[in-house]
Amino acid sequence: MKKGRMFYKIFIPILTLGIGLVISFGSYIYLTTIHSVIDRVADSKKSLITQIKNTLEQKIKTIEYAFNTYSTTNSFREVIKNPITERDFEAYRDINSQLNYIASMGMDGVEYSLISLVKDWQISDGRLSYLTEDGKKKLSASYIGNQSKSLFWIKTDTGIRFVNTLPVFSQKKQAIALSDISLQSLQHTLQTEENTPVYLLNRQGDLLYESESAPSLNGAQLNRITETAGSLSQTGSVVLEKVKHQEVTAIYAKSSYNNWIYVTLLDEQEIADALKTTRFGLFMMVLVITLLIVIVAYVIAVYFNKPIQKIQRRLSGSTQPVLKNEIDWIISSIDNILLEKESLEDLLESELPQLETQFILNLFHSRITAEELDHNMSRFGYSLAQGTVYATLLIQLDNYGERQASDKDLLLVAVNRLVEELIPDSRRMIPILLNDRTQATILIFEGGSGPGSRKQVLEDAKRIVTTVRDILKLSVSVGISDFYADLTFSKEACEMSKQALHHRLNLGKESIIFYEDISRVISGPVLLHYPAELESQLFDAIRLGHEEQVSRTLYPLLGEMMKHSKNPLNFEVMLIRFVNNLIQLEQLIGVEVLLTEDNYALYHRLLDIRNPEEIERILVKEVIQPMVAAMKEKTTRQFRSLSEQIANIVRTEYDQDLSLELIGERLHYSPNYLSSIFKKEFGMTFSEYVMGYRLQMAKKWLVETEMTIKEIAERLQYHNPQNFIRSFRKKEHVTPGAYRALRQDK
Repeated sequence: MKKGRMFYKIFIPILTLGIGLVISFGSYIYLTTIHSVIDRVADSKKSLITQIKNTLEQKIKTIEYAFNTYSTTNSFREVIKNPITERDFEAYRDINSQLNYIASMGMDGVEYSLISLVKDWQISDGRLSYLTEDGKKKLSASYIGNQSKSLFWIKTDTGIRFVNTLPVFSQKKQAIALSDISLQSLQHTLQTEENTPVYLLNRQGDLLYESESAPSLNGAQLNRITETAGSLSQTGSVVLEKVKHQEVTAIYAKSSYNNWIYVTLLDEQEIADALKTTRFGLFMMVLVITLLIVIVAYVIAVYFNKPIQKIQRRLSGSTQPVLKNEIDWIISSIDNILLEKESLEDLLESELPQLETQFILNLFHSRITAEELDHNMSRFGYSLAQGTVYATLLIQLDNYGERQASDKDLLLVAVNRLVEELIPDSRRMIPILLNDRTQATILIFEGGSGPGSRKQVLEDAKRIVTTVRDILKLSVSVGISDFYADLTFSKEACEMSKQALHHRLNLGKESIIFYEDISRVISGPVLLHYPAELESQLFDAIRLGHEEQVSRTLYPLLGEMMKHSKNPLNFEVMLIRFVNNLIQLEQLIGVEVLLTEDNYALYHRLLDIRNPEEIERILVKEVIQPMVAAMKEKTTRQFRSLSEQIANIVRTEYDQDLSLELIGERLHYSPNYLSSIFKKEFGMTFSEYVMGYRLQMAKKWLVETEMTIKEIAERLQYHNPQNFIRSFRKKEHVTPGAYRALRQDK
């Protein structure tokens, strides 16, 4: 329900005050937490950079100490004055061993070199080379002449270089020791955490090293770090000028050993990650408190607005728009209730037919109890006298006339409308469409179930059948149940009418069938009388592709099936058997009619149709005629081949007992089928062909052999010579003896 002005006057101020306090408190906590997190991350960075400083400083001290110690030994003083050549293997090995020893004490990946300024040789990374005069001058100028210290570090292209001029405490330098630390070694030593930027500055503020992932710092920023580190404590932080519109904080640690400055940057992403949990927790806290404030504000507003709500709750059925002023809305709602009452009464009146239709459907599906039945009968205006009985009348289409099957629903609606017009309201309940094939009406008879009631039902049914035929140009059949006194029995009555309609298979189209008349028939046993001989004749005609013979055989076959089908189940069983045999025949003769996609539901189509004319039409037009047409194309070659096989058998076995029955068993065909195709190909019957060929052989033997007429007759399978003589004379118009005499005279 919408809240009124009074509710929001209470609710909004409380809610605004509470949310304001929550936001202020949450902001204070968030800002305090940010400073705490930044300090904690900064301390962590200071510890990290101090650890990096100590690690690298320790390794540098080791290198310096090793070279300083080595320069004070007698072996150093001797070897530095020795002109080492390729033959001085012992001296070279001693120096190389000493350099390897220093390498083992220092960092991995460092290249160590020892240069003798006295004898002009250099051993670097295990290789011996000699200095030129120019090279010697450049070394002296770079590392001795311009330097105030004997030990110092410089930046190179590949890393940083430690330079130690020896002896350390002598003004006269005899050798130079170099230690080249590569960028990879520095990266391995300084980069203890992935993606942490690290910078290394010397005491002058020059950049000796920066990690690969570190953003570049300009000169002003480096000077700012150097100045701050020189004036403050050994570790600290300094805010640099903005980089990419973001303020950058540098954390540094200064070495007391060589005054190098180790620098890292405060990672904004790390701070953000540290704040992620805090933000989530703070957000959830603010959300929960805000939700509690909303609930409290709502409860307070509802409590003080309770009297108005009670009135609104009573008027909640009103469709009047809620006004800003609750009192005005209440008055408008009361006025609107009176108008709505009138509208609802009109709407209920217009919806009664739909409700009544659903009521009838529920009756046919046994979904109505006795209490509901009494209520609905009075609701829909049925005031029935004592002794009233009912009958269920079902109507189904026999055919669609000149219309298509897709118009079936429209045709049923038209039939339903005609029933409404033809039967008065006082003698029926509202007609309905029971399903996509059937129209149903419950008839009312207040005078009981006597002969007059049956006569009235019959007259109504005849009027419906005649009117549908005249107006819609259709034929329909009507099934009528027994009379019953209790409407809750409507489902059983509907089944009776359906059973009655099943029997229009025997009666034809436009049948009016009372269940009472066929109840004794359907209660009997299922007796099957299948016309197998007629079916065999039909299948032979289909094999031959003989359309006339098919027509002469099919209609007696269907008539025989319907004649012995007093029980609809009999006909259904025979129809299924017939279609199944047709499918087997189709597979045998190799055509595709029933096995195509359009005929996969042939069984269901035929069983759903209760009109014998429509069943006959489907079987003839959609099944048998296409099979005959397909066979016509195949039979020409098959007939010729099969007839020639029969003729060959006659020509080779004419002197043996021959019959179509024996030949049919050999060739796996019925005698009638062989007789038909033989006559079609040779223009004579099988027996005529056999007799003609035997007489032809008899003429040949009469002329060319000395066999007697009796011997010839016996060899040609004539059991009586007189029969042979009669057949010969009928064919040649002379007796066998006369034929031999005439031929011998010539």
